[in-house]
Amino acid sequence: MISDSGENGISLFDNEFSITSDKTEEQPAQQQQEAKLVERDLDSYPAPLKEEALKRFRLLAFIRRELQGGWTPKNLNPLIQQYFERTGHAEPPSSRTVCNWWKSYEVAGGKITALVPKHHRKGNYELKNADDGAIFHDALERFLNARRPSMTTAYEYYKDQVLLNNEGVVEGTIKPLSYSGFKKRIKQLPPYQVAVARHGKFMADQWYGHFSAHKPPTRILEKVEIDHTPLDLILIDDELLVPLGRPYLTLLVDVFSSCIVGFHLGYRAPSYDSVSKAIIHATKPKDYLDTIASDFQNDWPCSGKIETLVVDNGAEFWSESLEQACLESGINIQFNPVRKPWLKPFIERLFGTINKKFLDPFPGKTFSNVLEKEEYNPEKDAVIRFSTFIELFHRWIIDVYHQDSDSRHSRIPAKLWQQGYDDFPPLAMTQEDIDKLTVVMGVKWQPTLTRLGFKIKHLRYDSPDLSEYRKRYPQTDRSRKKLVKIDPDDISRIFVYLEELEGYLEVPCEDPIGYTKNLSWHHHQVISHAHHKFIEGSVDILSLAKARQAIHQRVLQDQEAFQLIPSKKKRMKGQRKLAEFSGVGSEGKASVALPNPEKADASQKEKDQTLFDNWDDMISDLDGY
Repeated sequence: MISDSGENGISLFDNEFSITSDKTEEQPAQQQQEAKLVERDLDSYPAPLKEEALKRFRLLAFIRRELQGGWTPKNLNPLIQQYFERTGHAEPPSSRTVCNWWKSYEVAGGKITALVPKHHRKGNYELKNADDGAIFHDALERFLNARRPSMTTAYEYYKDQVLLNNEGVVEGTIKPLSYSGFKKRIKQLPPYQVAVARHGKFMADQWYGHFSAHKPPTRILEKVEIDHTPLDLILIDDELLVPLGRPYLTLLVDVFSSCIVGFHLGYRAPSYDSVSKAIIHATKPKDYLDTIASDFQNDWPCSGKIETLVVDNGAEFWSESLEQACLESGINIQFNPVRKPWLKPFIERLFGTINKKFLDPFPGKTFSNVLEKEEYNPEKDAVIRFSTFIELFHRWIIDVYHQDSDSRHSRIPAKLWQQGYDDFPPLAMTQEDIDKLTVVMGVKWQPTLTRLGFKIKHLRYDSPDLSEYRKRYPQTDRSRKKLVKIDPDDISRIFVYLEELEGYLEVPCEDPIGYTKNLSWHHHQVISHAHHKFIEGSVDILSLAKARQAIHQRVLQDQEAFQLIPSKKKRMKGQRKLAEFSGVGSEGKASVALPNPEKADASQKEKDQTLFDNWDDMISDLDGY
C-alpha cells in the first residue's frame, strides 16, 4: 500500500474538507434556491474517469514522498519511470502533465476530484495486444498458478496453441517466440505480482516487502486502529425478551492516547457498512450522550478527522468502496502485514480488556472457546437488553476506561487525550464536513426517478426541491437512474446526486407517522420481512379459492344467459348512453330494464316492443346529451 504522506508527516489530504471553489472545473448549473446540496464526490463520475483519477493520485502520492527538490523534469522523470515500472500500468505521462495534475490538485485544496480528466473523449487509450497476445495471456495464466508449473511447461502450452492457431491459415500466421524470448517476457513481469500468484501474499511480502520500524505517533488521531470482534455476551431483545446471540463490536482506538474514539455494535457480520458506521461515529462529536443517560460523570471529547487508519487484512478492509471513501475523506489506510497482529497491539489488547474486565460480571456471558463453557448455558442466564448494554458500554468507556490507568500505571487515556489536544488539536469536523462524510461513506443505490420521487424498499422519498428539479430539467429513460447514497443507520433521508446541479440533494422520506425516524436499513428489512410473513399467514387461502370459484361460476351463468338474447339486441348502439340515462350504478340499479318484467301488463310489454323497434332513432336523440 503506497503511503499518502509527504515529508515531515504532512498529509496530501490536509485540506480535504475545506470548502473551496474548484477553479479547474466548469461552473455548475444554476442551483435551486434553498436546495441543500452536498459537494460532488468521486462516485458521481463514470467508472473510467474515477479509476483514472485514482491512478493519478497514487502517482502524485509516490512522487510527493520521494521527491527531492522542485517539480522539474530532471527530478520528476526518474520518479515517474520508477513508479510505472513497479506498478506495470500504461505508458507514463510527461513531467509537464504531472506538474499540471499537481497544480490542479493544490488549487482544489487537496480534492481528489480535481484529478478527474477533463478531456476524456479523445479516443481509446488501451494498449493494443501483439499478434500472440491472447495465446501468451493463456500461457501466463497457467504459469501464474499456486501449483507452480515450470517455465518449460508453460512454454510448451504456448507453442502448441500457436501451432493450432496457424493450422489452415495461409496469410497472417503467428510466429511463436523462442524459449529464451518467452522466458525473457515472463521475467519482465513485476516479481512481486508473480510471487503472489505462485507462492501467496505472505511469502511475497517476506521476499519483497519493506517494513519500517514502528514509529509512535506524536499527536492524537495521527494513527487510529480499527478491528472487529464478537463479544462474549448474549443480549436479549428489548421488546420480545428473547436471546439475540453474540453481537459484533467494531472499535476504533487512538494509538497516542489509547482512547476509544468510536464504535459500532450490531449483529450483521463485519462488512463495509459496519466499518463506515464506526468511522462516522469516531469523527463526529459525541453530543448525543444526553439521550442515553443524564448522569455521566465525564465527557467523551474524542472526535475529529483521522489521519491514518490502521487495519488488518479482512475482506471488509480491502474493499474498493472503503479505500475510495477514505481517500475522499482524507484518511490514509495503513494495512498490517499478514499474520502479524502484534503490529496492531492496542486494539487487540483492548478487546481482551473488554471481554475480561467489562463483561465478566454480566449474566449471559459466554466464552470464546466452546470447551470453556462446560455445563454453563449462557442463553438461559441472559437478562441484559440490547439498549441497556449500549448505555452500560458508554458509561464504561467514558467513566471507567478513559479515567483509569493501564496495568503498568503509565498512562490515563483521558489525560493523554487532553494533553494531545492542548499541544496539537485535530482538525475539527464542521456540519458540512459531517454531511459530506455521511454521503461518501453511504451505501450506493441506483433507483429510478418517477413523478412520485423515489421508491426504495417500499419507502417513498420526495421533497419540494426534488419536485422543482423534475419541473426544470427534462429526463430520459437513462438519466432517470440516479445515484443515491443511503446512511445505513438513518433511512429517514437519502442523498441524490443530480447531474445538472453537480451535487447531492438531501431528500426526506414521505413518512407521516415517523416510522423511519432513527430507523436503520437492516431494521427496516427485518420489519418488512416480518410484516410480509404476518400478512401471508393471516390470509385464508381456502376462502379465497371459494370466492374466486363463485365469481367464475357467476360469470359463466351471465354468459349463458347472454347467448339466449336475440342477436339484434346484442348489436344495439348506445348502450352506455342508455345505462347513463337509466341511472345504472353500484347503489342498487343494475339494468336498464324494468324491475319485474314478468309481472308487466300487456300495455307495458307493447311499450317495450315499441322501444326496441324505434331504437336507432332514440340513439340519435340521446347523442345530443
